[in-house]
Amino acid sequence: MYIYNITINIEEIIHDRWLQWMKTEHIPAMLATGKFSKALMARVIIEEEMGGITYSVQYTTDSKETLKKYYAENAAELRSHSKPFEGKFVAFRTELEIIGEAHNELFKK
Repeated sequence: MYIYNITINIEEIIHDRWLQWMKTEHIPAMLATGKFSKALMARVIIEEEMGGITYSVQYTTDSKETLKKYYAENAAELRSHSKPFEGKFVAFRTELEIIGEAHNELFKK
């Protein structure tokens, strides 16, 4: 399994509009590609020197191959939908390979 992680710092002046767009339009559109099984959005709890508010959005996918298909078939179009926020955010993307997962109930004595 892989996680496609996007870390985004958004200017406070458009934060509320952007957050609503992410929740109601962008994340559903990403999931609608059929290439991701789930999405997790988290606010990064740190005071940024550059200002703004930072989020991590993580999309889970089954394989590197599926992620490559996303890049080839969907990425350009979905990224173009952020045009209304152009110049108001900074984003960087990382790919994470899931090595293992643990849950509290596994560690009970």
